[in-house]
Amino acid sequence: MTSVERYPTTSEEEREAAVEAAALAVQQGELVVLPTDTVYGVGADAFDPAAVRELLAAKGRGREMPPPVLVSAATTLDALAVRVPGYARALVEEFWPGPLTVVCHQQTSLQWDLGDTRGTVAVRMPDHPVALAILERTGPLAVSSANKSGMPAATDADQAVEMLGDEVSVVVDSGASPGGEASTIVDCTGDRGRILRRGALSLDRLNEVLEPLGTALTDEG
Repeated sequence: MTSVERYPTTSEEEREAAVEAAALAVQQGELVVLPTDTVYGVGADAFDPAAVRELLAAKGRGREMPPPVLVSAATTLDALAVRVPGYARALVEEFWPGPLTVVCHQQTSLQWDLGDTRGTVAVRMPDHPVALAILERTGPLAVSSANKSGMPAATDADQAVEMLGDEVSVVVDSGASPGGEASTIVDCTGDRGRILRRGALSLDRLNEVLEPLGTALTDEG
């Protein structure tokens, strides 16, 4: 790609232009950088295998590290996942939108290829108005942190452009990330949940929600 288009979001007009440009790029199979409540992400249409491959290549990742999927509504979880346990629903109800990623069994009918997922999908609803506006236009996006693999995640658009500028066509710039810490990832494929990656939500905070249900997470992060 020759040059990256960068869009600020300081006014309502700018924000609308940025959302429209990002949505159009996604529809054309291109990669976009978007802000979230945790760190900046690089996103692609989750249902476009070629675009997802480009995303993994841009980050320097292989298929063994499939990207999570961002959604604009909690109800979308049931369109992407099956056999979602009650404890997962309790966590989603409490922490979405927010820095919680849940790994569930994916719907087998989905026509997508996110990599070597072993029949699972990682889903999150971000708590960021611009990200949600983009997702409402595009539908589910495969989104990974906007950085080269092994480098710190970008917390502003400058860092994202520095690492991924040649690989993306649109950068939506909403200033510094409000969170700056990655989401907590919870494996919800078993009878009890397990933390796969520690992040913005602590084990204690998550278990506060689950203790009344008589279950608790274990921490493997």
